[in-house]
Amino acid sequence: MNGLPSAFTRRRFTQLAAITVGTLALGACASETNNAPVSSSNEASDDEASIGEQKTDQSFDQQEGHQNEADTPADPAEQARAIAKERVQNMSLAQKVAQLFVVAPEALVPEALVEGVSPVTQAAEIGQAMVVDYPVGGFVYFAPNIVSPDQTTSLLSGTSQLFAESENVLPFLCVDEEGGSVARIAGNEAFGVQDVGDAADIGARDDAAAAKQAAEFIAEYASSLGFNCDFAPVADVVDPLVSDTMLLRSFSSDPAVASEMVRAQVEGFREKNLVSCAKHFPGIGSAAGDSHDDLITTGHTLDDMREVDLVPFEAAVDAGVPMIMVGHLNMLAVTGEDVPASLSPTVVQGLLRESLHFEDIVITDSLAMGAVANYYTSDQAAVAALCAGCDMLLMPENFQAAYQGIIDAVLSGVISEDRIVESVVRILSIKQRYFDAIG
Repeated sequence: MNGLPSAFTRRRFTQLAAITVGTLALGACASETNNAPVSSSNEASDDEASIGEQKTDQSFDQQEGHQNEADTPADPAEQARAIAKERVQNMSLAQKVAQLFVVAPEALVPEALVEGVSPVTQAAEIGQAMVVDYPVGGFVYFAPNIVSPDQTTSLLSGTSQLFAESENVLPFLCVDEEGGSVARIAGNEAFGVQDVGDAADIGARDDAAAAKQAAEFIAEYASSLGFNCDFAPVADVVDPLVSDTMLLRSFSSDPAVASEMVRAQVEGFREKNLVSCAKHFPGIGSAAGDSHDDLITTGHTLDDMREVDLVPFEAAVDAGVPMIMVGHLNMLAVTGEDVPASLSPTVVQGLLRESLHFEDIVITDSLAMGAVANYYTSDQAAVAALCAGCDMLLMPENFQAAYQGIIDAVLSGVISEDRIVESVVRILSIKQRYFDAIG
């Protein structure tokens, strides 16, 4: 994800896409703990089919329940989880489903229900009523939303205030701030922040301390404005002969180097108490094309991915990354079907959850990207991503349709409410750990 959502007027539903949606969305989607990893094709190898087993003028250079104290878990993560579980018990289905979404602020402007709107730059443009009706899990902001330090601080604090006044869980306030070619804040001279540079330049130095310092610096200036989540670091291992999209954004073509850079950045963000998000699982650096435009495909086998693509993500998990973004990568050699990784149970539940043992938030890349929006309606994509094992749904092309699609899927039994609860507990746990979102 590196731009504002665009409106797709075409919808190319191929027969294969229709079959895929039926497979992913129509079967009952129960609690993940009751679902075995999915093998998607008899043509996949035995190994591939069993993956579930295995302003600021700055310089860069410079509890289950509110229990008695004796019963409160000593571990901060467990304490946050206990608080999250209690809060979820008091949430309506509509509130739970809203928590699953991270949207551009324009999605909650009332006029967005009938026509396009200008970029939101003030919290008041959203309106209290929309927050009450759709207390979403988070917002992501792009360059048109953040104009100056004072304006951005007012926008973010005002948005949090809307949620607090309506007694809703505080939202993730997210930004894409990788550095270099993707820097919403440092790329705007009005903020007076030095750009740390592209990941490729940092990786070329093979200096983990420098990578960590870059993450700490980004976390400091982003947090000072009011952001609490950064969709970084990029954990893709780039193949320079195949992918030009990720050449600057990836740390290295060497998985060992990329791994150390990613680990260092996750640690840097964590030490500055900013939620980080490693992306784009399982690694899009070996795929030609751009998923903003259409589905991209890798020829990597599962063994290739274990040796190359997954290594930085394993490092991120080991370093305690709280969120991982799944990309829209077609892994035909692994899954045996033409489907984005973000909608594949084999990838999300099998590979990320079971094989890498990742237990925190899994978020999709933007569902408005062509790789998804060209083939699936917003409600189909939302249901499929949730059934695949994702917890949060980023920027569906039509938020209202995606939201209602999840509600309808629960009411019809396609998705169990327990499955929704699992994701919301994960979401609230991370929010509570990082910024006391529940109180």
